[in-house]
Amino acid sequence: MSKKDKSKEEELKAEEASVEDAAEADDLPDTEIIEDAQTIQAVEEEEEGLRDQFVRLQADFANFRNRTQRERIELYQRANEDLLLEILPVLDHYELGLQTAEQHNADKAVVDGFKMVYDQFQNVLKKFNLEPIEAVGQEFDPHKHEALTHMPSEEYAAEICSNQVRRGYMFGDKLLRAAQVVVSSGPAEKNDD
Repeated sequence: MSKKDKSKEEELKAEEASVEDAAEADDLPDTEIIEDAQTIQAVEEEEEGLRDQFVRLQADFANFRNRTQRERIELYQRANEDLLLEILPVLDHYELGLQTAEQHNADKAVVDGFKMVYDQFQNVLKKFNLEPIEAVGQEFDPHKHEALTHMPSEEYAAEICSNQVRRGYMFGDKLLRAAQVVVSSGPAEKNDD
């Protein structure tokens, strides 16, 4: 055989081999398609995970924002409560001074001036939602009143507040300071000797 014939024969064998390889490749699954499908699935799973993470971060941020607003309001309330608790003894002493001035027939202009200041002071406290607790003549309520003693009273029935020693205050719906009261034990029992 000549060299040409040998090279043609080799070319034919090479072509047959490539045709056989191609036929075998058709029989096997396409690995590129499988790899692409796996890549797409991995990307979709990663996207789903990121979406999930994003939703959780949004919820965490909303919770954080709500919690900080609540904490800010609570801090504001506590600061107001602390300030009002410091002011209330001053108000108590002012009321005592005003009562004493009225009882000792102080100059009317001075008493009227003190009453005006007292009324202004009360109006400022009302703006901050501070309301006095009315106790005298009311049924004793342990959630609003602090009983100092029980005393017989001809005027009030048993378990009715007959006297107020210190005024109590409500700060909105919350008890800021309980009213100190004397509770009636009813009419005194008469002893016949």
